[in-house]
Amino acid sequence: MSQTSKSSSGDLSNLGLRVIKFFDNSSQYSFGYRELLKKFSITKEKDKQRFKILLDTLVKEGKLHRLPSGSFTAVQRAEEGSGFSDTAPEATGKRQLITGRVDFVNPRFAYVIPITTDGKAQIDVWVSHHHMANALDGDIVKVFLHKASGRSKSPEGEIIEIIERRRTEFVGKIQVGSRHAFVVPDSRRMHVDIFVPQDKINGAKNGEKVIVKINQWASVDDKNPTGEVVEILGKAGENETEMHAIMAEFGLPWEFPDTVNRAANEIPTTFTPEEISKRKDFRGTTTFTIDPEDAKDFDDALSFKSLENGHVEIGIHIADVSHYVTPGSILDREAYNRATSVYLVDRCVPMLPEKLSNELCSLRPNEDKLTFSAVFELDADGKIYNEWFGRTIIHSIRRFSYEEAQTVLETGVGDLAYELHTMNEIAKKMRTERFRKGAISFETIEVKFKLDPNGKPLAVIPKIRKDAHKMIEDYMLLANRKVAEYVHFLKKGKQKNTMVFRIHEHPDPDKLKSLALFAKKFGHRLSLEDEGKIAQELNQLTEEVEGKPEQNVLQSLAIRTMSKAKYSTDPEIHFGLAFKHYTHFTSPIRRYPDVMAHRLLQHYLDGGESAEREAVEEQCVHASQMEKLAAEAERSSIKYKQVEFMQSTVGEIFEGIVSGVTEFGMFVEIIATKCEGMVRLSEMNDDYYEVDMDNYRIVGKRNKRMITLGDTVQVKVRNTSLEKRTIDLELLSKQ
Repeated sequence: MSQTSKSSSGDLSNLGLRVIKFFDNSSQYSFGYRELLKKFSITKEKDKQRFKILLDTLVKEGKLHRLPSGSFTAVQRAEEGSGFSDTAPEATGKRQLITGRVDFVNPRFAYVIPITTDGKAQIDVWVSHHHMANALDGDIVKVFLHKASGRSKSPEGEIIEIIERRRTEFVGKIQVGSRHAFVVPDSRRMHVDIFVPQDKINGAKNGEKVIVKINQWASVDDKNPTGEVVEILGKAGENETEMHAIMAEFGLPWEFPDTVNRAANEIPTTFTPEEISKRKDFRGTTTFTIDPEDAKDFDDALSFKSLENGHVEIGIHIADVSHYVTPGSILDREAYNRATSVYLVDRCVPMLPEKLSNELCSLRPNEDKLTFSAVFELDADGKIYNEWFGRTIIHSIRRFSYEEAQTVLETGVGDLAYELHTMNEIAKKMRTERFRKGAISFETIEVKFKLDPNGKPLAVIPKIRKDAHKMIEDYMLLANRKVAEYVHFLKKGKQKNTMVFRIHEHPDPDKLKSLALFAKKFGHRLSLEDEGKIAQELNQLTEEVEGKPEQNVLQSLAIRTMSKAKYSTDPEIHFGLAFKHYTHFTSPIRRYPDVMAHRLLQHYLDGGESAEREAVEEQCVHASQMEKLAAEAERSSIKYKQVEFMQSTVGEIFEGIVSGVTEFGMFVEIIATKCEGMVRLSEMNDDYYEVDMDNYRIVGKRNKRMITLGDTVQVKVRNTSLEKRTIDLELLSKQ
């Protein structure tokens, strides 16, 4: 009798053995109860009940495995190890269970990104919301692979176990009813509300922003987890409340514990003669700082000295945070946990307490300060003849804002005019050489907001980078590159000293191919044959399209090919800068990896052996993750202020540029305000529009109207939502 032959009510005695055999032969798949009824042709209600009891018994006896979704699978498959090759699993019949991190794309589905330690290629697993087992974004889970259904290019699966919750606290707006409440999370990646019993509301009022802690995770049958309010942030819509809510949304602290502030306040404000004697004294050398007008922490200073041989000595002096923040101290632990300062629209949430960031370590004018320095002898063309690294003491004689320094550069008149002009000319030569060697020359326009005392945005102002900004950047790049090279080449042979490097991998090959094909449609050739010349090819493309209609779309796509920079102990190339070795040395007040670089450099200057790579790599991974969270928080604060600013423009018409195309609409960046909104396909009533993702455009089915990434369009502001941080636009016409 076949496994799927009809079974009568009297022929169920051997069904258990047949079920086990069936699953052994189909171990790569899972089956629901109704599917199994059909497989075994069980139709009578009495037999269905007996069959259900049989399945439950087989699960209890450990002969079958029940998944969280309620479907069944073979036990041996459920117990197989994690990890799989980039060959389709149904073709290999190999391990079908993987461990990975959830990346929730939208309420309908998520991807599970495999966690692997063997370096082999991995494929993300597509998981429908029906098979999420109440896993949330960022959770570590086990996924059971299914046979692909064709809905996704990725393997498909269902989550069978949640190994580790990424977080237990969420920020959101509370909706209080008569007997209970719900918190609607702010995060776009949290797609379920959190139920709060009446006795766990803890004084929160309807409409307030709160932090809720989940204390009971939802079961498979229950959609909503249960939690309690642990902190009330304030009235939704108020600036202070919303900025704190953004920090809480990404799990970032906005205050220092009292113990940390006390430790900072106990640090002596003076240094001993013994400490000064250990350092190279630059207090007699012309030294100054250039920073934003509203800056309070001055990480870096420059010094200038003319030499008798016609060369100049230029010093890049960096706040010696590592002198004050010692390994293992309470200040060090707090700085490591934060890993970076966070720059929201209206404030900086510092990595270090104010006593350190704005006082002791800040290179304020007319004060002696302890620094860690990189000093170079250069000629007028930027050629380096000598270099020196070590601890120093400086005395800045002038604090310039970027605007003040730029005025001196443009007019040739003012404090330190000769020094600034000479340094700027050398910086230009170094910049030209960097681009000649393949550094990427993309320039994107950033904006800042003019705010009233209550944080309400009054205007959007573009940040314009001039020579003063670029000069400072060039000397910081010089110090970072040379410190990395010094450490890397200090030890001869294959075993190099461990260092924290800042790396930027090559662009995604698939994205580059798409860019090349798309550029070809406009008559531009992007050669990808020589990997070493890709940067030059991208720069050439940027020059070719300047001023042409396709400039916006091609530059936008070129930027999207770029990988994200990160920290690593592997001295890989920094593609965007075209540096073979690069570190972060110049901002230890606001970046923990710079503190790490200072400590490692001093350790090697003292003749120390190579640091333990695994420990440093772990710190690098943590710093990269925290940097990503800080960047997301910064973008969220910008988006919030953009929406707040555009609230008063509902009904007004603007010119914009199509900045993105998705399956549900297109993003448009308004040229005048640099604020981005969405035109939804469902609201385009003149035709039925389809998305052509291969060509980054939408196309009308009847009128054949085409709107492509980079097109200039006219839009009307339909609506704004501060809660969702969205701007809804109506498409009026294409320019």
